Amino acid sequence: MQRKPLDLAFTAEPEEVAALRRIMKLHLGIWGLHEVVNEAQLCVSELVANVITHVGRGTPATLAVSMNDTYLRIEVHDPDTRALPTLIQAGFDCEGGRGMALVAAVADRWGVELRADLKVTWCELATSPADSTLPTGSLALTDLMSGGSGPLGMALVEKAAVEIIAGVLHWLRAHGCDPDEFLDRAQTHFEAETEPWLS
Repeated sequence: MQRKPLDLAFTAEPEEVAALRRIMKLHLGIWGLHEVVNEAQLCVSELVANVITHVGRGTPATLAVSMNDTYLRIEVHDPDTRALPTLIQAGFDCEGGRGMALVAAVADRWGVELRADLKVTWCELATSPADSTLPTGSLALTDLMSGGSGPLGMALVEKAAVEIIAGVLHWLRAHGCDPDEFLDRAQTHFEAETEPWLS
């Protein structure tokens, strides 16, 4: 299955974390990487929370997800090259300070790259060989659509729907089916279901 990298711009706000976790679940479902969903969602939460806390709310940022050989690579880009994530020993009574320690605990490796105009905080999770089962993104899309609105809102749902359809088309082609014929049948089915409502 082709695993096209995801690059999603977002604004670093607490309410965006849940939407980013949902899109991560959706993408990993499409990619057949169900076994790392929980770890990946935790990493996304902590990397984004790190930007919110140490760079500032409202910071324009980007979530980038890709495959690096058999590793799932998760990156969060932000424009502050001075606020570097660090591992600290947080006491049991501390309310914060555990974010990068959690990432380090669940990821196989992590790090920070400084570029000319941005910082990339990344982590990688080991995955098993590619799963050839049918993508299950439709369930994740249902979760995404029921997750409320917000700045990512409809654009995120539309992007997710396109990714699901593309994932299904790749799967069909890989299993010897004609994607164009499938799209024609789906369009006919859609029109048959909506036609009574239009008359």
